[in-house]
Amino acid sequence: MPQQFSLPATTVPDPREAPALRWGILGTGWIAERFVAALLAATDQRVVAVGSRSAGSGKAFAAEHCPEARAHPSYEDLVADPDVDIVYVATPHNAHLPHAELAMRAGKHVLIEKPIAINAGQARRIAAIAAETGVYCAEAMWSFFLPKFDVIRQVLAAGVLGELRSFIADFGEHFDDDHRILRQDLAGGPMLDLGTYPVSLALSVLGVPDDVVARGTAAPSGVNGQVGMILRHGADRQSVVHTSLFSTTPTGAIIGGTDAVLTIPGVFYRPGSFRVDFHDGRAPLEYVEEPYGYHGLAYEAAETARRIVAGEVSTPVRPLRDSIDTLATMDEARRQIGAAFDEEK
Repeated sequence: MPQQFSLPATTVPDPREAPALRWGILGTGWIAERFVAALLAATDQRVVAVGSRSAGSGKAFAAEHCPEARAHPSYEDLVADPDVDIVYVATPHNAHLPHAELAMRAGKHVLIEKPIAINAGQARRIAAIAAETGVYCAEAMWSFFLPKFDVIRQVLAAGVLGELRSFIADFGEHFDDDHRILRQDLAGGPMLDLGTYPVSLALSVLGVPDDVVARGTAAPSGVNGQVGMILRHGADRQSVVHTSLFSTTPTGAIIGGTDAVLTIPGVFYRPGSFRVDFHDGRAPLEYVEEPYGYHGLAYEAAETARRIVAGEVSTPVRPLRDSIDTLATMDEARRQIGAAFDEEK
């Protein structure tokens, strides 16, 4: 008789149970707004300071999103603030390395918005500076910190799907012509904003690929517009990943094994549900979770706080090695399609 499985409970603690740190927010854009909202709504973390390139934008951000925070007129002033324990780096992708370095050399722990850098070389540099300065450093790849993905990891580790063979995922979103993702000077294209989600999950499920095949299409602005990738993870495992800024796609993910298939409906990287269907007809397993949107960013902040208070400088949920491997895979895809960033030319 086939073995019966049931879904495990999540091991992720309530974000409000994490010890409170004093956060400084470096950058005042779209993701910083959502991160601060998640901290204030779903954790006991404190947002004590905001740093911007100008006094006006910092004050406006603080007034709207975190009125108790001090607004610093520069990033240098923010990292020099003695009341800041950790800096959340939320500037454009190609500014992550210099701003993370600025904070770490000031003795601040850092949580760096994904992608941690624009390429693997920059990510290795960030890791080296973190090791040199002895501070906590991690990529804010929020999906992996969610309870849903904790349960998925447990399902895969228990062998519920049998031997893993395939991973298929997409992430496409339509953007207006004036969006920053279409700007070459800001490391534009779908790869860093969107593609990092399916590529990261592919590597998490099947491991670092030993072969990458990529084909892409340019956007009118000159950045890459879409790319399809086939990743080979050993002789009998394969990933198929597609990302695009031309059109919004279902953005689902499928993990295929010899005994079952795990389906994460769109939008796969956010809080939500998934389902396991067995090839032999056993009753499916369903993980049901109400989608609570970007308040899920609270989980990465809570994990960060727990690790720092415990005296640790990294998290096993998203170690820097994984961040580097993801970028190295995307670097190879970009090399094949000729999609270099300005900093690489």
